[in-house]
Amino acid sequence: MPQLVLEHTIYTLNQLLSIDSPQIALAGRSNVGKSSLINALAGQKKLAKVSATPGKTRSINFYRVDPHGYYLVDLPGYGYARASHAERRAWAQLLEKYLAGASRLQALALLLDSRLEPQKLDLELSHFARECRLDILPILTKADKCSQRDRAARVAQWKDILGVPPLVTSSSKKTGLRELWQRLHLIAGVLPQPTSEAEAEEDPQA
Repeated sequence: MPQLVLEHTIYTLNQLLSIDSPQIALAGRSNVGKSSLINALAGQKKLAKVSATPGKTRSINFYRVDPHGYYLVDLPGYGYARASHAERRAWAQLLEKYLAGASRLQALALLLDSRLEPQKLDLELSHFARECRLDILPILTKADKCSQRDRAARVAQWKDILGVPPLVTSSSKKTGLRELWQRLHLIAGVLPQPTSEAEAEEDPQA
C-alpha cells in the first residue's frame, strides 16, 4: 500500500505553495467523511484528524504519496453551518484560489455522501471545477450506511450530472479503496492508461 506523509499545512492565501509535482485535490462537505477516507487510504487511524464535530479541516493539507511522489491535497470542508460567515468565506477563497491557480493540479476528487440527494454546494463546486478545466473524480462515501438500492440510485444520479459514474467507497468497511488507489495513480500518471476496461480491472495495486 502507498504511504501518505503530511508535508505541508496551509491556512492563508499568502502561504499557498507552488509545488512542481502532480496533485489531486480532495474536497467535500464538512461531514462527508473526508478525513476517514484519507486515513483508510493510508492504512492509519490518526493521520488526518477525525472529529464528531464537522468542519475541523480548516487548512489545505498536502499529503505526499510515497513512493510515487505525487500529492493528495485535502481541502477545507465546506457547508459547515456553525462556522461564522467570515470563516466560511475565508475557507471558500482558499479553496477556490488553489483550484484555479495550482499549475500541477490534475483533477478534483469530489467526495459525495451516499445517503444524500445531490446537494447544491456539491453541484456548485463541480461547476467551478469544470470552469477551471479540471477533471472530476466523483467518490461516494459512507456506502455501508445506506441500502444497495439507494447507492445504485445515487450512482445513476451523479453519472447523469457529471457524465462519469462515481466510485463507491466505505472507510469503515474498506470498500473500494483498491480501485480508488488505482484511479488516483492513473490520474497522477504513475500507472499507464489501460487500453480497455478489462485491463483496468486486471492492473495490480501499486
